[in-house]
Amino acid sequence: MTPSLIIASLALGIWIYLVLFRGGFWLACERATQDQPMMPIADDWPSVVAVIPARNEALALPRTLASLSAQDYLGRFSIVVVDDDSSDGTGAMARALAATLDRKVAVLRGEALPPGWTGKVFAMHQGIAHAEKMQNLSDYVLLTDADIEYPPDAVARLVARAKTSSTVLTSLMVRLNCESLAERALIPAFVFFFQMLYPFAWVNQRDAKTAAAAGGCMLVERRALARAGGIAKIRAALIDDCALARLLKAEGPIWLGLSDDVRSLRTYPRFDDIRRMVARSAYAELDCSSVLLIATVAGMVLTYLAAPILAIFAPFPANAVAALAWALMTLTFLPILRFYRVSPLWAAALPLIAAAYLAFTLDSAYQHWRGRGGAWKGRSQALAAKR
Repeated sequence: MTPSLIIASLALGIWIYLVLFRGGFWLACERATQDQPMMPIADDWPSVVAVIPARNEALALPRTLASLSAQDYLGRFSIVVVDDDSSDGTGAMARALAATLDRKVAVLRGEALPPGWTGKVFAMHQGIAHAEKMQNLSDYVLLTDADIEYPPDAVARLVARAKTSSTVLTSLMVRLNCESLAERALIPAFVFFFQMLYPFAWVNQRDAKTAAAAGGCMLVERRALARAGGIAKIRAALIDDCALARLLKAEGPIWLGLSDDVRSLRTYPRFDDIRRMVARSAYAELDCSSVLLIATVAGMVLTYLAAPILAIFAPFPANAVAALAWALMTLTFLPILRFYRVSPLWAAALPLIAAAYLAFTLDSAYQHWRGRGGAWKGRSQALAAKR
């Protein structure tokens, strides 16, 4: 057996495993649907407080606050915004807007970031602490980014799913913006890779070890979070959503699914915008390990690049085996492309897209080695967590 045939066979074996034995991640069928069962109107709907950490979000926060204020929710629902040392007037804007909204909105001035904490987690901690001082403790905390827009029934559907499924964490992978060339090329793949890393079907099985969440929208049962030790247990986490999921899955079932109507307002008009977004946490996903980085590079090359190269340049039968691996790779990418309503022709470009993400991962490691790991809006999260 020639070296090219060995490599092609390994690549094919990887894709057969991914298609058949990786929780059906590529089907993208774990979704939050609008026709899910709702709680009876007569039921006593639990109370919810939305906590929004906001750092330099003056552009997006008004739409987020307006959509949360407009929630058609039968239980008590309030909002806490934590201004995380913004320099663009986010806090002043939020206070002015709060006075015009129907819902009760508290706007907190964030405290100085203490040693050992990452910025977003500390902002969430302050918001949760404020909520716990309210006269009536909430049953659920909705941890949401400041750039998420919700349809009017979103909170009701989240709570209904949490109550009917007894989940302690209910999270939505919100629909990311996918309009610019950079977004059409790279955003569906971002979700595809995330699903491959954390198959949603496995996340949603109570007896499976896999735990993950999407930080843009996480509904947390307050008592379960308290039993787990509170948000302070993940104070140094760069990937706070998955860290919170691991913490809470020990307390009960969790659920993660794709959402079509809860949307991110953040845009990525340039390829470099997506590079910075990925590089912020990619190396942290590898536990900042050079060994894991080397293994990841080798795995990505074998999984995504070997098949198309051998299909084009290798002799028979290696080229035929590689072509079959490439075909499986292409087919698995089609469901998420359909979900994002982009051309299926992008599926053939998955090897090039994967190469771009590999470059972003290497850049993430490079930024970490330079002492700029986890850079986000002028703050190096990795350095903050180590202090």
